[in-house]
Amino acid sequence: MDATEFRKRGKEMIDYVADYLENLRERKPFPDVVPGYLRQMMPDEAPENPEKWEELFSDIERVIMPGVTHWQSPHFHAYYPAANSYPAIIADILSDAIGAMGFTWASNPACTELEVVILDWLGKMLDLPPNFLFSSGGTGGGVIQSTASEATVVAMLSARTMFIRKMKEDNPEQEDTAILSKLVAYCSDQAHSSVERAGQISMVKMQKLETDEKSALRGSTLSEAIERDQANGLLPFFVCATLGTTPSCAFDNIRELGPLCEKNGIWMHVDAAYAGSAFICPEFRPLLNGVEYAVSFNFNPHKWMNVNFDCSAMWVKDSHLISDAFDVDPLYLRHENQGKMPDYRHWHIPLGRRFRSLKLWFVLRLFGQKGLQDYIRKDVQLAHEFESLVRADDRFEIVAEVIMGLVCFRLKGSNKANENLLKAINDDGRLHMVPSKIKEVYFIRFAICAARTSARDIHFAWKVIKELTELNFGTKINQQS
Repeated sequence: MDATEFRKRGKEMIDYVADYLENLRERKPFPDVVPGYLRQMMPDEAPENPEKWEELFSDIERVIMPGVTHWQSPHFHAYYPAANSYPAIIADILSDAIGAMGFTWASNPACTELEVVILDWLGKMLDLPPNFLFSSGGTGGGVIQSTASEATVVAMLSARTMFIRKMKEDNPEQEDTAILSKLVAYCSDQAHSSVERAGQISMVKMQKLETDEKSALRGSTLSEAIERDQANGLLPFFVCATLGTTPSCAFDNIRELGPLCEKNGIWMHVDAAYAGSAFICPEFRPLLNGVEYAVSFNFNPHKWMNVNFDCSAMWVKDSHLISDAFDVDPLYLRHENQGKMPDYRHWHIPLGRRFRSLKLWFVLRLFGQKGLQDYIRKDVQLAHEFESLVRADDRFEIVAEVIMGLVCFRLKGSNKANENLLKAINDDGRLHMVPSKIKEVYFIRFAICAARTSARDIHFAWKVIKELTELNFGTKINQQS
């Protein structure tokens, strides 16, 4: 494919993408295939000779699309959003063309410097404390990780290194392994599974602490855990607090957790993967109060800020705590301007990194702060509209407070009845949702996921849910076992 054909085929693909996104309501949100379906449609080996573009292009619909879960469909209400927008798609095209491997400033100065500026822009939109920003002139700053999961691992590994070094300052004879065996980290019992996985990767004990009636981790619970573990000879060193949990979008009380962490020399990492985007709206910013006690903070613009995956924004008060933990400096990666700008290879696990700040730059400029705020408020309003429909039907109940774009609801019946209802909904194929469970209560999560979701999609979803409820349960819901 030369430049002439690239121009032609690229335009064809742009048209295909636009048609795909604008007509997603016509596709079922979840694929109707079985594991192994694709291998049956493919040859056993790659082609010996080049094939024609037309043959490849036709196989997109024949081979790929039947097995796609359409996260951008207005009828997809599972998990949380996977953000998508035309400006971000265009930015990714440019990023792919440049092909930057921005591991150091010298490897692509624009890649590093745009990230520095854009992370400050974004931090100011969130009203983060100045010491998280490069522009403060201190040691803080931001970096784009691939996911919130990776950000948690980076924070935990950095905290582990910091704590071990601190312990050895007081007692140089201690073995690293002896200290490591006593380290303990905490999160709530509602934290994402990636937090527990970060503990496994970091080889430290991870304790899940019980949450209150609003599924929030409170200071008193953390204080009891710290005292108990210290009395047993353990070394508390890390807390992952969640703002906007996956099961129900609950918010840990970081105003209570933060001072305890500060008092005990514990690294508090705040994970706001989904909810963080909403903090650019003044009415939601109070939910971030207490972040001033955090050592690191992270959220995913690729969930709810019109930025395509992957783009997870992370800030630290002292970048040396991270860069010192990951610093390996071979001669072939050094350059004469070291220290004048970040070398981001020291800020995360991979060496290579894509030019991800481009899509943040495109989105922030082409939507503007107001456009992004309006988009988030629209989704929250749609969630409340669905909530009102649920509350108006006395067969159903709301399980958790609706704060953002997630509604947790269930039939006023047994867990089994709700399992059967969700199976009926997903088997029907017009909608797709997933369940969760808190304190042994099973419920259905209805998330506003797609940028194109409108009020008509909300009412369509409720119509389908009511129809399948009548079909499967009639008026005997409470008696279902």
